[in-house]
Amino acid sequence: MTHLSERELDLPEVEFPKIFKRIINDKSVISLGPGEPDFITPKPILQYAKKVISAGRGTHYSEPQGLIDLRKAIVKKVKKENNIKTSPENVLVTCGSQEALFAGLLTTIDPTEEVILPSPGYLGYIPPVDLVSGVPKFLKLDEEDKFEINPDRLRKLANKRKTKVLVINSPSNPTGNVLSKKVLEEIADIAVDNNMHIFSDEAYEQIKYDKKPISIASLNGMEDYVVTFQTFSKSFAMCGFRLGYCLGPQKVIKDMIKVHHYMTLTAPNISQIVGVKALSLGHKYINGMVKEYRRRRDFIVKRLNELDMPTPMPEGAFYTFSNIKAHSANSSRFSKRLLNKAKVAVIPGTEFGPYGEGYVRCSFATDYHLIEKAMNRIEKEVGKIR
Repeated sequence: MTHLSERELDLPEVEFPKIFKRIINDKSVISLGPGEPDFITPKPILQYAKKVISAGRGTHYSEPQGLIDLRKAIVKKVKKENNIKTSPENVLVTCGSQEALFAGLLTTIDPTEEVILPSPGYLGYIPPVDLVSGVPKFLKLDEEDKFEINPDRLRKLANKRKTKVLVINSPSNPTGNVLSKKVLEEIADIAVDNNMHIFSDEAYEQIKYDKKPISIASLNGMEDYVVTFQTFSKSFAMCGFRLGYCLGPQKVIKDMIKVHHYMTLTAPNISQIVGVKALSLGHKYINGMVKEYRRRRDFIVKRLNELDMPTPMPEGAFYTFSNIKAHSANSSRFSKRLLNKAKVAVIPGTEFGPYGEGYVRCSFATDYHLIEKAMNRIEKEVGKIR
């Protein structure tokens, strides 16, 4: 057998690709698994993209840091919507925010240095930490606290000598939690005390319901500690355009540009041109999507709780995170049962770190009537378990 790196062999096994393959090949399965909007990119964006392509624009590389017009538009956006003051020199445009997160870790982490990750937390955090030979340290989030970060627990986990990065995600995938200002202020103090970076993943910043997310970079004194990651994928349903960005301390961004150059060279030029247009549209289309997400959220949370699957009301994003311990002690086995017997795809909590066991994630970025059918199928199956 030809050689494979230990880095590759040590990557965690995940079930999502197998679930996704089943969804693609079995049309009888209702999927509550998607991590992307089920809406089409807004028409004005698509029409503008057509014009750009027809005119032959955007067919060459852009500068690696990103188009200056887009970076200027991002600066205006984050000042108005996130209360973050920055400059185009402090912005890096990337192939989605996932690439930006990876570039950030490559820039800030040496082998054996620690990265604190929330758990349950986004499944895409652990592999990049492993790939840069860092050490993931898992910060347990409790259902009883609505999956809010416990500052006392964070304070005990942080190591001034070893811990270099804390990743936070608000609104959260998979829990839907939005971090409170009080908790963010305590997190900020802990980061300063331990001289560590905060990577603030704000992919779902625009998908909010009754509680407005606060960007931790907007707090006093945090400009030297926080790298903020945002994306066009969720807010504008532009997943396929592969367009994200980050902003932060100039020294960190400058070094990330070098890493980004050797990873992807540049984000797609056409997508960047279209991104300028997207940021000019205001919130009409975003608000329309969020209105429908809210309708679905209210329905699915009610139904899941009725099925003895305790589910907190998500404050943002488009996921529910349900306790299934009344039905099974093994979230992977429970998810496979729903897939094989009820023909409903959900994501087992173990995909979201060691403290995800006992839960499943459902996405309500799915047609309302399909969610109704899925809940009816799940009800029949959990009835058999009882």
